Amino acid sequence: MKPLYFLLLLLFLTSCYNIERNCSDYKVGTFEFNYTIDGVEKTGKFMRTDSLNIDYYEGKVDSSTVRWINDCEFILKKINPNSMSEKEAIHMKILSTTNNSYTFEYKLAIKKSNSELRVEKGIAKKIN
Repeated sequence: MKPLYFLLLLLFLTSCYNIERNCSDYKVGTFEFNYTIDGVEKTGKFMRTDSLNIDYYEGKVDSSTVRWINDCEFILKKINPNSMSEKEAIHMKILSTTNNSYTFEYKLAIKKSNSELRVEKGIAKKIN
């Protein structure tokens, strides 16, 4: 009988926990994020409008279209891809938010049949 009470208590406590997701606060703005390439940590910046995402990294500018699926998910597609891999759309999902940042995950929008789906996570900080 004690395991049943313990299980009900655990279920009650976990059902009360809600992750904050005010995704509409992060649909537009200027953001920065950290990323690592070859063991070197770098900072990138991007500006997002309702329909465009402009990335600034390593002295380069790159633009993508933004198509919102819902308040917390959208698809990025490069406007001028330079390679076959850049032609592939990226599915972005906001997992949680704070008062000045959000945690997200991203993956290919369409899974390739011959490879494993790779999901990456990151944190973007709103700077404007």
